[in-house]
Amino acid sequence: MPTNELISSQDLRAIEKDLKRFIMVYRFGLDEVNTKINILNEEFQQIHDYNPIEHVKTRIKSPKSILSKVNRKNVEMSLEAIGENIRDIAGIRIVCSFVSDIYLVAGMIEKLESIKIIESKDYIKTPKPNGYQSLHMIIQVPVYLSDRVEETYVEVQIRTAGMDFWASLEHKIYYKYDGEIPKTLEDELRDAALKVSELDEKMEDLNKKVLEIKQHVSDNN
Repeated sequence: MPTNELISSQDLRAIEKDLKRFIMVYRFGLDEVNTKINILNEEFQQIHDYNPIEHVKTRIKSPKSILSKVNRKNVEMSLEAIGENIRDIAGIRIVCSFVSDIYLVAGMIEKLESIKIIESKDYIKTPKPNGYQSLHMIIQVPVYLSDRVEETYVEVQIRTAGMDFWASLEHKIYYKYDGEIPKTLEDELRDAALKVSELDEKMEDLNKKVLEIKQHVSDNN
């Protein structure tokens, strides 16, 4: 085998190994955060009368998705630059019943040991132009490896079930139209997001009334 082909093959294996280790660290970081969230979830299920967490979902971006975002953001093609500039490679989504639960869960995450809040964006108080609503947090968690500690970014999204359904549908529509949806659909999606927000507000108000009635009955017994 010619020397240049041997070097090329060795380089390829080295790149594959580096990429595998790079993604692995994010998976470990995600596992760390997911474990902490699952502990909170289990505690509320077993001890408290009410659990603000409906369900939790995690994901790691695929290499293709990472490279696509690298190109869109014009990030240098190196693992160091990607790690610093693409902060949503690892993601965890927490779905809650009510908007107030979102802020309750976010407050608990802020208090978790060894987690550092890097950035927080409230798209509930200030929705995106397309109507998207969710609370986003970029957090940093230490991952302890055999030879070093990696401070790893994890994106946390917290939203209601209604917001989650809307976001899932919006994503499917944008994917179908390759990001260029008709203006009429765009307007309908924005209107649907507003209705989801109104429904969330209505359901939370009903829940408060139920709790007040329950407390009143308890006080009179």
